[in-house]
Amino acid sequence: MKNLAVSPEVRAALEAKKPVVALESTIISHGLPRGQNLESAKAWENQVREAGATPATIAVIDGVPTVGLEPDQLERIANEEVPKASVRDLPVVMGLGVSGATTVASTAYLAHLAGIRVFATGGLGGVHRGASDTFDESADIPILSQTPITVVSAGVKSILDIGATLERMETSSVAVLGYQTSVFPAFWLRESAYSLEWRVEEPAEIAAVMAARDALSQRGGIVVANPVPADAQWDPVRHDQILEQALAEADRRGIRGNEVTPFLLSSVVEASGGESLRVNLDLVTNNVALASRIALAWSQRRP
Repeated sequence: MKNLAVSPEVRAALEAKKPVVALESTIISHGLPRGQNLESAKAWENQVREAGATPATIAVIDGVPTVGLEPDQLERIANEEVPKASVRDLPVVMGLGVSGATTVASTAYLAHLAGIRVFATGGLGGVHRGASDTFDESADIPILSQTPITVVSAGVKSILDIGATLERMETSSVAVLGYQTSVFPAFWLRESAYSLEWRVEEPAEIAAVMAARDALSQRGGIVVANPVPADAQWDPVRHDQILEQALAEADRRGIRGNEVTPFLLSSVVEASGGESLRVNLDLVTNNVALASRIALAWSQRRP
């Protein structure tokens, strides 16, 4: 892609066929408080480097899709008011010459254009509760259905319809692998009520599945469901209480459409006294660690 800017560090790693891990920027701009967001973004990049891979945080900077942010660009995404830019928004922010933070969908899309095969995030988007009436679904799954990238996530947030999300991934031919688990995780919690068909124990197995997909010329992505560590998950009883209260309040206020998720997330953070945010940070760190190991295993398979 002619208008895609790839940092020298990332470009050198890709040309040398060394491991690279893509990182999204919406969690920096919209998911964490100011100050903590920049500190966390730097920590995750350093974590990838310490694991022997190259981090590629992705965003749109002044209308230019950028793979691998320089320190000053990372600070801008953390400190400036920038919009979320999903795949449909990329032409808009590019055409208007403005900056934007990439979602899971647009990060996967741009990472693929740059030649990156592994991506670490917090949780996927999916089918929202009540989607049969609102048709409210994330763009993450449609994009992953046509993008050959492996995404490590802690499942999807429990504010979503997890069962419908798994059905949609199956229909869209997005493979889901449970990493050392046979149960799909629910972001803040290690387990949802839904089992998985496929379980893997080692990053090398995931790299083997990636290679097999390439051999079949399949274009879809792979979701690696990586539960938050047992000692870091949120208390399930407290989680359920707070989530039920937030859902009831959203219904009472008549909140609908794309306003639902921001309201629920902010309500959960406030009601939990920041506990949900702490779990969020821990699970992203856990996902970055696994993604780095997968990237290393993938680079070792390549000639």
